[in-house]
Amino acid sequence: MKKIHFLILTLIVATAFTSCSEDTIDIELKGALMGTVTDEETGDPLEGVTITTNPASTTVITEADGTFFIPVITVDDYSVQAELDDYQTGFEPIAITENTTSVVIIELRISQGNNLPPSIPELINPEDNAVDVPLEVDFLWTSSSNDDDDITYTLELRNGATSELQEFEVAQDTTFTVSNLQTATNYFWQVKANDGENDEVSSVLNTFRTLTLPNNPFLFVKKEEENNIIFSGNEDPGIGQGGNTDVDVVQLTTSTTNSFSPKRNNQVNKIAFLRTVGSETHLFTMDFDGRNVQQVTNAVPIAGFRLSELNFTWANNGGDLYYPNFGKVYSIDPDGGDATAIYTSTDGNIISEVAVPEFDQDLLLLKTNDASGYNVRIFTYRLSSQTEETVILDNMNGAAGGIDITANGNRVLYSRDVSGDQNPNYRQGESRIFLYEIPTGEENLIATDVVSGENDLDPSFSPSEGGMIWTRRLSNPGSIPNIFSQVFSNNDNDKFLFTESFMPNWE
Repeated sequence: MKKIHFLILTLIVATAFTSCSEDTIDIELKGALMGTVTDEETGDPLEGVTITTNPASTTVITEADGTFFIPVITVDDYSVQAELDDYQTGFEPIAITENTTSVVIIELRISQGNNLPPSIPELINPEDNAVDVPLEVDFLWTSSSNDDDDITYTLELRNGATSELQEFEVAQDTTFTVSNLQTATNYFWQVKANDGENDEVSSVLNTFRTLTLPNNPFLFVKKEEENNIIFSGNEDPGIGQGGNTDVDVVQLTTSTTNSFSPKRNNQVNKIAFLRTVGSETHLFTMDFDGRNVQQVTNAVPIAGFRLSELNFTWANNGGDLYYPNFGKVYSIDPDGGDATAIYTSTDGNIISEVAVPEFDQDLLLLKTNDASGYNVRIFTYRLSSQTEETVILDNMNGAAGGIDITANGNRVLYSRDVSGDQNPNYRQGESRIFLYEIPTGEENLIATDVVSGENDLDPSFSPSEGGMIWTRRLSNPGSIPNIFSQVFSNNDNDKFLFTESFMPNWE
């Protein structure tokens, strides 16, 4: 009888597909769905089970052999629900594809009648069928115990593209955060509640779709509580200060780690950044969407005067990373491995920053300072001849930093505190941005909208080198930083890009 029944179903499927192929009016792609519902414990087929789907389609009832069939259903990702008296409701995900019969098997558990099971969890966030969901999701649901039993929850998250299933056990809480989801991907999620006495009860199966990552040219950092977090963002095409701020902001690193100083490399499609690991700070890399995070340095971390003042650089077309460790500059492959010292300070000062011109990888731009951050030197150094070539600053009073150099190595961008103050708290009073012309030895102050009591800090060139991006903040400790940009040949006001942000990178 089962063979005859399956043959009939097959003929129905064939007829349905033939009809669809001849229908030139309906442009929706169609498939079919068949399945079986059984008792989880005995394996017996269950008759009279109500079958529904989300998104909604045809509602059907299982036959005596536990089977059901929906001959025509729109191509999509579905959650199939099975309901029968005295049984817990069951859910299974299924993908319907064109001109194909998809098969699903659902096992139902008998409900317990003595000790009361928990209430079925109700899913709250993200909402069902939500779109453009961030890559870090705060899952939220509600449930309660119907007696005095403690409840443990299991959050199940399935990737609709890869079918990878992740399970997270949550003890007596109804929220859980998951990071580093894939972009432009459908996810299914469900919460199961277990009181240790009854069979666990399951929520409905909801779905959401993560955002499609915008093509953001800017990287920057925001501080949330005790950790720094890396974001990407875009700019409003409006002129001057008339445009919107914080455009297309996307979080790239988790809020549970301290990550900062991002630098993108478009040749290897990676972002390098710093992250604290225990008591040390190490170089890491990640994809543009924040996935595939890898630690680069191990035995020799990045170290020196104040983490916020340390800076590294991509080198050799993305083939190496150069970074400081007190009195030395090290080179390391982005895939990790042994770090190699390529420069050693000759005056005992600490090396805080390093940069390399794109078209002259033999030349280093270095910033050194003493243990208090002062007596700054900024100069270029030729690796092949092991000689200094150009001294930009030499033991000038006051703080300085944020060094950057053009691709052909003829101009250097940096900030320095023109007040010359050297206090023990490393507080800057009037930091301004300067452009140094190496061929002529001329230092030029770049005019910005900075006012007294504000500092312009950490400048870097725009990708075309026709402008710059930097951080501005008040001179008092704990002030809120903001990020601005400017085109050198344009007389418009500074362009306000991102609020409460710092350490910008523009590629």
